[in-house]
Amino acid sequence: MDQGKNPFQIAQRQLDEAAKVLKLDPAVHELLRWPMREFHVRIPVRMDDGSVKVFEGFRVQYNDARGPTKGGIRFHPEETFDTVRALAAWMAWKTAVVDLPLGGGKGGVVCNPKEMSAGELERLSRGYIRALGHYIGPDIDVPAPDVYTNPQIMAWMMDEYEKIVGHSAPGVITGKPLPLGGSAGRGDATARGGIHTVREAAKVLGLDLQGAPAAIQGYGNAGQFAHKLATEILGMKVVAVSDSKGGIYNPAGLLFEDVLTHKQRLGSVVGFPGAQEISNADLLELDVMVLFPAALENVITEENAHRIKAKIVAELANGPTTPEADVILHEQGVYVIPDFLCNAGGVTVSYFEQVQNAYNFYWSEEEVHRLLDKKMTTAFQAVHEAAQRHRVHPRLGAYVVAVSRVAEAMRLRGWV
Repeated sequence: MDQGKNPFQIAQRQLDEAAKVLKLDPAVHELLRWPMREFHVRIPVRMDDGSVKVFEGFRVQYNDARGPTKGGIRFHPEETFDTVRALAAWMAWKTAVVDLPLGGGKGGVVCNPKEMSAGELERLSRGYIRALGHYIGPDIDVPAPDVYTNPQIMAWMMDEYEKIVGHSAPGVITGKPLPLGGSAGRGDATARGGIHTVREAAKVLGLDLQGAPAAIQGYGNAGQFAHKLATEILGMKVVAVSDSKGGIYNPAGLLFEDVLTHKQRLGSVVGFPGAQEISNADLLELDVMVLFPAALENVITEENAHRIKAKIVAELANGPTTPEADVILHEQGVYVIPDFLCNAGGVTVSYFEQVQNAYNFYWSEEEVHRLLDKKMTTAFQAVHEAAQRHRVHPRLGAYVVAVSRVAEAMRLRGWV
């Protein structure tokens, strides 16, 4: 991995900046630079051909000063431990910035789920929980879906955990299917939360979003719902979207239902009728009001940041902007809604799921949407105020809010 783009080193550098602004005690700073606990596991899985394959798995519990750690599990062939570490750190800041009584965690397994059968995925999912079951739980560490994991995988994991502990424990996992204790409103929560922050950013910037163009890099769950909700809630016109195979662009706008149908039928947005092809790199540089990076890390760098024309960059992906690019965008007047604020809608509704599991009473989708809007709006206002007060870019403002909350919890506990 390019050390300049090592995600955990980037996360540490971002923390270091916040520590300077906050004049953080050196001991607090050092404790927050590293995960509290890290697990490496090996998971033997019987494959369909009768052979046994051993998979490498990770779990990082970054900080639990504010409550049980919380974070997704990724199944990816190029998963790295430093990526999991970085994501766990960002989860710690994410739960703090939206003021949830949780810490940050993350997990991953090095595998290619696209090449595995449903039976192999189930055995791998159960094996992951057997390896880590004694170190997770509703009051310890609560996993959730992430890249290439889904509600069905969460259901298998919850079932395996309940076999280990011998009783019902739906709160051990979030992102579950609705019949097993999942929450209404979880499916579009990440994108919906991001849309709320875009609405609030437009207010403070004095921008009119009605009919304004938007572009979305990444057309997975978050990107698809961002397309739908940017149109429905904000009245925007989505002119470009892309996935791993390429992108499409039509300045007249792209209809969500038509693009989704095309993607589901052919496996990519590429080739959509009436649109011209565009690369992922060129999509980022379109002249739009809002750019939604909703795919991978490190796509906006010091090499292309000068060419970003969007007024608002709403980071639905984790870590799409490098620290060098942050400075350039801020100097250009581009308002970046940082990832661990912008995409915090997912963990917020996951927290709502935990709450509902704990007292065995479930809310309507309308109630979930109302509470999510309130949480995201309050969090945006806190971050914007901190950035204005300290005269820093919004990401550093978000770090100031989050790190100060975690540091206060550590101090009150007497850790430092």
